[in-house]
Amino acid sequence: MISAMIDAIELTKYYGEFAAIDNVSFSINKGEVAAFLGPNGAGKSTSMKLLTGYLSATRGTAKIAGHDMATDRIAGAAKLGYLPENGPLYPDMSPASLLRFFGDARGIKGRKLEERISYVVDLCSLKTVYGKPIGKLSKGFRQRVGMAQALLHEPDVLILDEPTAGLDPNQIYDVRQTLKQIGKEKTILLSTHILQEVEAVASRVLFINEGKLVFDGTIEEFRKKDINLDNTFRSLTKSA
Repeated sequence: MISAMIDAIELTKYYGEFAAIDNVSFSINKGEVAAFLGPNGAGKSTSMKLLTGYLSATRGTAKIAGHDMATDRIAGAAKLGYLPENGPLYPDMSPASLLRFFGDARGIKGRKLEERISYVVDLCSLKTVYGKPIGKLSKGFRQRVGMAQALLHEPDVLILDEPTAGLDPNQIYDVRQTLKQIGKEKTILLSTHILQEVEAVASRVLFINEGKLVFDGTIEEFRKKDINLDNTFRSLTKSA
């Protein structure tokens, strides 16, 4: 039985001579909600793209539910729901047509597809916009549509890149409540640079700075570094 649902093993990604991430290793177990924290440009999105198989690593291995995303990506993708930052959605489609499109692409058919669509629409509170063009929706609703498509095929693992970026306080609250509910059953890795996000949804913190993992521990251990989390953030982002 696989306990680690997300495995990063010495992941390294170079662009020319620039190391976007350098020798990053961590494991996230079944049922954990981990926050990938760090300043803009630290390497969070690059790490997530490597984990999902969207990018290939210069060195190292990325595994989802035991599947190497370089050599067994299709099997790994079946276990994975991915919401990239500003994830691409088809603006002329409605949530209804988009979810059916992705369901068909995932091989979900008939009654099963209807049940899954009903479930994610309810979970992500999309009933009021179900038939509207996605291009006409607010950013908050577009984020929910992205979340719904990521959850449609019942993945065991969710990787979410800045899921509340650009949302207003009410929308942020709604997304966080959805993540809390999902996190009871799924393994979640979400990237953020918002400290409140960490406290609101995560039990574990992975902190990356200048492409290197500089902290890996529980939210309690993270707090113990300084009562003021802003001070902890600043101390971890100081260049050596």
